[in-house]
Amino acid sequence: MADSVPSPRRRYRPLPLGAVGFEDQFWAPRLRANRQRGIAFQFEQLERIGAVQALDQQPRPLAIPWRGWGTTQMFWDSDLAKWIEAASYSLATYPDPALEAQVDDLTAKLAAAQQPDGYLNTFFTAHMPDKRFTNERDWHETYCAGHLVEAAVAHFEATGKRTLLEVMERYVDLLASVYGPSEGQKRGYPGHEELELALLKLYRATGKPKYLEFARYLVDERGRQPHFFDLEALARGDDPAAFFQKTHEYSQAHRPVREQDKVVGHAVRAMYLYTAMADLSGETGDAGLMAACERLWADLTTRRLYVTGGLGPSASNEGFTADYDLPNETAYAETCASIGLVFWARQMLEATGQGRYADLLEHALYNNVLAGVSPAGDRYFYENVLQSAGADRRWEWHVCPCCPPNLLRLLMSLGQYAYGQGEGEIAVHLYAEGRARLEVAGSAVTLHQTTRYPWDGSVSLKLELSQPAAFTLRLRIPGWCEGARVFVNDVGVALAPLLEDGYASLHAQWKSGDEVRLELPMPAHCLYAHPAVRADAGQVALQRGPILYCLEAADNPYPLHQLILPENAEIRARLAPDLLGGAVVLEAEGLREATSDWNQQLYRSSPPKLEPVTLRAVPYSLWANREPGEMRVWIRTA
Repeated sequence: MADSVPSPRRRYRPLPLGAVGFEDQFWAPRLRANRQRGIAFQFEQLERIGAVQALDQQPRPLAIPWRGWGTTQMFWDSDLAKWIEAASYSLATYPDPALEAQVDDLTAKLAAAQQPDGYLNTFFTAHMPDKRFTNERDWHETYCAGHLVEAAVAHFEATGKRTLLEVMERYVDLLASVYGPSEGQKRGYPGHEELELALLKLYRATGKPKYLEFARYLVDERGRQPHFFDLEALARGDDPAAFFQKTHEYSQAHRPVREQDKVVGHAVRAMYLYTAMADLSGETGDAGLMAACERLWADLTTRRLYVTGGLGPSASNEGFTADYDLPNETAYAETCASIGLVFWARQMLEATGQGRYADLLEHALYNNVLAGVSPAGDRYFYENVLQSAGADRRWEWHVCPCCPPNLLRLLMSLGQYAYGQGEGEIAVHLYAEGRARLEVAGSAVTLHQTTRYPWDGSVSLKLELSQPAAFTLRLRIPGWCEGARVFVNDVGVALAPLLEDGYASLHAQWKSGDEVRLELPMPAHCLYAHPAVRADAGQVALQRGPILYCLEAADNPYPLHQLILPENAEIRARLAPDLLGGAVVLEAEGLREATSDWNQQLYRSSPPKLEPVTLRAVPYSLWANREPGEMRVWIRTA
């Protein structure tokens, strides 16, 4: 918008909403399903459970009032906000008068629910008006505020309407008067991080530095002593130690953020905090924050990350435990946590321009994130196990419905993850057939991308320019790829001199009709876990391109734990056009432990006989969409 502010310190900024369109066979059907089915379906569910009706601020029964679990939940405002955000992203690309009217109705109800002093939380206004700002550690007030801010910014950028934006500016101004370092203020910060990253979006949308400064305060105040959550508990007459997680690591408030080097606690909270830290560094050039982000990134990616891009193995804290503790059958790996990792990776990528962040963004997106929603856009996973005995089913809705609208808003904003624009350069982060429109070096440029990625590694980029222009076109060379080749107007160019931070940088005087072709070989290969990961010892996972695979009972009519993939087995890839809209599957000649000669023995002194079988693997993101049955990512090897 006209009053937004530039970000000169970061390497890239995303393209505007609506500037990117997907026309491929992978993303376009997914986005269409979520736009045509997912948006309406989720609104129906929010109405069914009472989240929409809660906007009238009438008290409703509570099963456990202090947590809000039961008929009414204290974080419903956040779920509605994520839905508004997703619907706004959709409107930016696909105008829909009926949907726009629906969103306008919700924004009007939110405006009506705002209190005279700017406060906006339907739960507290209806149920505990005297408890406002008394338990930030546990009660999600600023978490809901953050999601409402993100919704307001998305709605403003998509439609130009300021109603919800102005509502949220009033609320944020109230929050900034309550929390801060000045006399008479509470030196507090969110228990569940979210407001921090939302404030940076509000700053860019409005151009008002006070929102940047409030975000900076919330990030830097976290973990300082004396500990705010302890003081807050004492002020309301509670024992500071008497809370359900017993440690401030749960909310990453155990140490000031610039001193943290270990990814701990609740996984979603951690990802949202790190997203804000990276974004703040990108806006301000804060080297200390970026150094902390890089330490935390290294800890996550070398000790605490599932091969699927999932994170947080434990259900008890919805988060992290110990190094290399990555169980498969009990994996929590919450969908929202992986979405948060995508958010963090994007901020690291835009701040630094380094391809390793785009690599993990892509990996989490194509695997753990997409596993969280069915191709039809109306069935979900909250947890993402890597091994199932067959009892796991996708659900229609959840008592804590945070994941469905989070998935929806990410998918509806996918265009902002695919490309980046910097000073005199265009970067292609993700490969998908479609087009992108932008201005660079004084010329209007449209990139027409043609590809069957991720099933095929051939990518063609044709340039359409209003006038010839000199700029740099940067193409990501994925970390999984060996032997990539680049052609400019059918002439091969040496790749090595072009490589910089995981991208091939092509600087030229470009004109309409120029074509750049990228060939990314993607043979299937095995992945091995670090020897310290006990759950994966003696097993391999299969990957081809950015796609991770799994075995499902639907394709393998034997108990999956009896199947063995020989070490040097040839892994073949073939297109299965009838598999859930079409996908590449992997096949290999393997072995099966036979049971026919055991004669009802439970134990014996000789090992099982091995019989030849064909193993078939499907993309992990597609599992649990056919008949129920076993699944496993890690396969025994010999």
